[in-house]
Amino acid sequence: MSEPHAAMPQGPEDRGSRVSGHPHSLSGSSDQRLLGIGLFLIVGFMVAEIAVGLATHSLTLLADAGHMLTDAGALALSIWAIRLALRPTSASWTFGFKRAEILSAAANGATLLVISIVIATEAVNRLIHPQPVIGTAMIIVAAVGVVVNIAATVAVSRANQASLNITGALGHLMTDLWAFAGTLVAGVLIVATGFRRADPIASLVVVALMLRTSWTLLKDSGRILLEAAPAGIDLEEVREHFMSVDHVRDIHDLHAWVVTSDLPALSAHVVIDDACFSDGHAPQILDQLQRCLTGHFDLAHSTFQLEPEEHAGHEGSTH
Repeated sequence: MSEPHAAMPQGPEDRGSRVSGHPHSLSGSSDQRLLGIGLFLIVGFMVAEIAVGLATHSLTLLADAGHMLTDAGALALSIWAIRLALRPTSASWTFGFKRAEILSAAANGATLLVISIVIATEAVNRLIHPQPVIGTAMIIVAAVGVVVNIAATVAVSRANQASLNITGALGHLMTDLWAFAGTLVAGVLIVATGFRRADPIASLVVVALMLRTSWTLLKDSGRILLEAAPAGIDLEEVREHFMSVDHVRDIHDLHAWVVTSDLPALSAHVVIDDACFSDGHAPQILDQLQRCLTGHFDLAHSTFQLEPEEHAGHEGSTH
């Protein structure tokens, strides 16, 4: 009697869908090359911006450079995550290192948060005690920054955007566009009116954008690390679909989570009619459950345990 109680293996159709229909790894060398181009552009401009910011005493330029440092970190961590994700699975690491991109996304979000606090503190200080700033230099650097940032964004946008890490890197780059626009406006105001507080005000705008990106990265990576259900998946709706399958009597221990950005997973204990185990109908029910997941919820990685009704008494607890 123990054999029917065990988790039923995935069928050939499901294994095929997981391999061909749902790629569970990043696209390797191509993505690394695209991210490398973006990283080269960002780092090169960041060094120049720091030098000009220090020379002109512009907090906005230094704020932009600080944000670009997080962009460089995001891109570098994305490359590192891709290399880890390509490593094969093992007996100890059954999913390989696919969650490395989630860890790097969380690290990027935390770094953005720390840098934004530092910049906000200095910006408030300069609002109270304005510092002399060379507006012309700000305008030139901001204009060049827009061009460099657009080039980096175009390169990175061609990578696999199913990755939370790459999406985070793009979020950094798009935020930079707004930051450079703020820098440009601040520079024009300083040149035209001599209003030195335009620099720290623009810095605070940059901080607000950084905090928004940080919150998004921390929220999305936190949901995955804490094993929340995939966004857009209603487990009650999943349960209703399962219960509509013939011979299914109950669903319990229903769990859904995300291993990494492009790998949602689901497991469930499914109680079916006892006769299904003796007449050979159980595999057909398993196929129906899997088709339901892939057809209605785009969830191909699933594990089901088919049980007779009396098996519930042998389980210590349900989750």
